[in-house]
Amino acid sequence: MTTVPQAIAARLAELGSNAALPDVQALYAPLLARQATEGVLHVASQRYGAHERQVLDVYRPTADAAAPRPLLLFFHGGGFIRGDKAHKANIGWHLARHGIVTVLPNYRLAPEHRWPAGPEDVAAAVAWARAHAASLGADPQRIVLMGESAGAAHVAAAVLLRRFGLDDLRGAILASGPYNARLERLSRAAFGVATPDPRNDAYFGTDDPDALAAMSIVEQVDAAPLPLLISYAERDLVQMQVQAGELFARLAGRHGFRPELQVIAQHNHFSQTLAVNTGDASLSGLMLDFIARHA
Repeated sequence: MTTVPQAIAARLAELGSNAALPDVQALYAPLLARQATEGVLHVASQRYGAHERQVLDVYRPTADAAAPRPLLLFFHGGGFIRGDKAHKANIGWHLARHGIVTVLPNYRLAPEHRWPAGPEDVAAAVAWARAHAASLGADPQRIVLMGESAGAAHVAAAVLLRRFGLDDLRGAILASGPYNARLERLSRAAFGVATPDPRNDAYFGTDDPDALAAMSIVEQVDAAPLPLLISYAERDLVQMQVQAGELFARLAGRHGFRPELQVIAQHNHFSQTLAVNTGDASLSGLMLDFIARHA
């Protein structure tokens, strides 16, 4: 099976783009309960910073390799205010089973920690991974980042804004992220976003469009081009679809990037990552292909 199972596809179509996370989790719970984990060593809660949220899990293949392996760091979503690495363990199991050392960090959350805490934590986790790569059997020069939803925003900021110092990566995968805080503030009615917005208001800490522009990734890009895969789900939240297209257009049209752009067919905002390691390669196939080509 490489695509969405028929029964799940029908239910995802029924739920549409405004699916609730618990409903989607319930669809995948039976599949994830029996997901494959053999051949992988899981080391939990390694500390990469002083804050209680600055911990990460490592998933690494147990088989010997002729050369150091590529290394991917995956940053979970949660609207800047929630989420946990444990909820994305399927990503770690799957990639490690395919020969990739995989690191899943937690990061500090709003409202306690606001912009730019997210990309700061991405940079700190990368520094930890680079420093420990040899002991993990990974190559510190073959690092790829990936984030979904809020995690994609953090990764995008870290790799596209020079201030965060991540200029020696092999590439990044950005799945269904928000990249323009100013646009979201000005378009809440069109996007169906609540006012006040519990996500953006908590993380960015202001409603002022000019201040938000200074925190909007698409307005601040100044990093050198690197390989990027930008994706969104066919039944994604409207603002994620718009912002994926906007980020692609800005990078390709103004900044000399040649990003890839992919739509994850039949999936919604939550199902695309939940499907990883269940036999559905809708997203994971793109991930593995990108890593194989660039790392």
